[in-house]
Amino acid sequence: MFAIVLAAGEGTRMHSSRPKPLHRLCGRPMVRYVLDALVEVEPVVTVVVVGHEATWVEKEIGEHAGRSHLLFAHQEEQLGTGHAVGVALAALGDRATGDGDIVIVPGDAPLVRAATVRDLVSRHRDAQAALTVLSARVADPSGYGRVVRGRDGAPVRIVEERDAEPHERAIDEVNTSLMVVRTDLLGPALRRVGRRNAQHQYYLSDLVEVLHDAGHVTRAVVLEDPHEASGVNDRRQLAGAEVELRRRINERWMARGVTMWDPAHTYVDADVELAPDVSLLPGTMLRGRCVVGRGATVGPEAHLRNVVVGENARVANVVATDARVGAGARVGPFAVLEPGAVVAASQVVGAFEHHLG
Repeated sequence: MFAIVLAAGEGTRMHSSRPKPLHRLCGRPMVRYVLDALVEVEPVVTVVVVGHEATWVEKEIGEHAGRSHLLFAHQEEQLGTGHAVGVALAALGDRATGDGDIVIVPGDAPLVRAATVRDLVSRHRDAQAALTVLSARVADPSGYGRVVRGRDGAPVRIVEERDAEPHERAIDEVNTSLMVVRTDLLGPALRRVGRRNAQHQYYLSDLVEVLHDAGHVTRAVVLEDPHEASGVNDRRQLAGAEVELRRRINERWMARGVTMWDPAHTYVDADVELAPDVSLLPGTMLRGRCVVGRGATVGPEAHLRNVVVGENARVANVVATDARVGAGARVGPFAVLEPGAVVAASQVVGAFEHHLG
């Protein structure tokens, strides 16, 4: 199994001012959530297709190389998603031959779950398909490619909205841009993809028609939750993705024994570490790589970035960056810890420390 992540800043759901895959959500670049979703299918090699910000991309997500071998392929010209995959195949070279499959994921879909990718790959293999695309049924399909199915129910092609006829625009099943393709068929099929469309680009979605017309088995798996594969095309969708990711993060920590008095007003970044029996009060914001020890209470209105809080410490109405709070210490309310500050174990800091009780 190989994986290709399209993080070059283009896709079939394209808007000129849309956020880029490196835009941060809950403290992480958007594309890192996509890489996390690939972990359970254990790709031998993951190729990330990047554009003009390649150096920044490689720096931000290079740490994922420890999970699977990570390659970066540079797409110098923005000629479409099909072209981007071709660039990735060139980077794989002779490795992308023989039996097996390649899973292709857009870099702007941070809500896709690992279980969804695993299920898609499993169903693709069970059907012995040449290509399986992940689709979704949505109330408003505007802006998405429509999945056109044949009489037998198999997808015969995907038509982008700009190229669709009125009856095709009425279809509510849309392409999520996530698919699995047989390794030995991907290269030959890409070579048959043309640019006769409204955007004059090589559409990856055209692979469905190419492979179907060649007599191969094509399948489409419909998502139970269509919001999971929503692309981030504008600032409104970016905010919506942030809300959903924060909800998932909070639910995960509460399941592990963390108390949140008001989860809707508690903000925890993806790389924060919380021990069991931690209590987070309303207005708490934990950013970056905060670490909070067992039994500590943080909040209300505590804004911490890269702060270590020891066991049973209490931190309220505090702003702190790159600081350490020792076990049993009390900080606040209305205290500021500058970078490098260290509060010793059991120390009390703050003009109104008696308010802590």
